Amino acid sequence: MKIDDISMALIGLVRVGAIFRFVYCMVRLQAAQEEQTLYQKRAKNTVVFYVLAESIWQIKDMVFYYYG
Repeated sequence: MKIDDISMALIGLVRVGAIFRFVYCMVRLQAAQEEQTLYQKRAKNTVVFYVLAESIWQIKDMVFYYYG
């Protein structure tokens, strides 16, 4: 198994996990009126995590392209 295969599997897991976490937060936001601010913050943090994770992999790909 190559490093690229492991990397692609990890990227897929992070993408699917972030999507499911965001959907879960949105469903809980509709159901729990008293905990709205908590789930809004969790949904925002999930989006920030996803953006950072995608940025890190793009930077890794650029470094491997130029120096690999």
